[in-house]
Amino acid sequence: MARLNRIRQTRYLPPLVLLLWGWVLVWSTVSARLDLLLNALFHPVVAIAGFVLMVLGAVQLRFASRLKTPLAPLSWLISIAVACLVLLFPPSPSFSDLAANRSENLPEAPRLSFFLPPEQRTLTEWVRLLRSQPDPNLHAGDPVRISGFVLQRRGSQPQLARLTVRCCLADATPAGLPIDWPATADPKPDEWLAIEGTMTTKMRDGLLINVVKPSTITAIPRPERPLEP
Repeated sequence: MARLNRIRQTRYLPPLVLLLWGWVLVWSTVSARLDLLLNALFHPVVAIAGFVLMVLGAVQLRFASRLKTPLAPLSWLISIAVACLVLLFPPSPSFSDLAANRSENLPEAPRLSFFLPPEQRTLTEWVRLLRSQPDPNLHAGDPVRISGFVLQRRGSQPQLARLTVRCCLADATPAGLPIDWPATADPKPDEWLAIEGTMTTKMRDGLLINVVKPSTITAIPRPERPLEP
């Protein structure tokens, strides 16, 4: 306990906390860790915030020897421990688990891509298009080339999905397409797949819906930027 109190009394503790957290923010940006957590539009904001914290920490560190510092709160030491854990253990969120507990109210598209050739539409663009034009027969027979993770909701067949975010995972919304999985397929939650095939229609629960009929299914690595705006 005495050693802990001596650490809390050191005048170098506050600037070191600022430097450490500044480095966490900058490193998370340059190492692409933020791609799993945050919309890419906000990455520069995080990097700038980290740089500012590091500058403030460096300034405080320079003048620390002239200052008298009271006993630092224990939360500062906890903050250091958390920062070290963030550096040591990269985030690995389960997109399927997250998406299974979210509504499917997609945010407004940043741009409309309805006039793209069908095979150039992303999965999210397909979902937005089908919701805006509810007649399933309009796009039956169109070629499809999409990629995403396997979304497994309780009591329903696996879909291929992507997560859209306005800001970060806290407001993430899933965009999923039904897939007519072949008998030999064994899709696993969170597995990333690239699918080429055809948009078809099928009756499910008394409703005519669009379903992707795959011609090829390929396992792929998780993209560097798996979140979509």
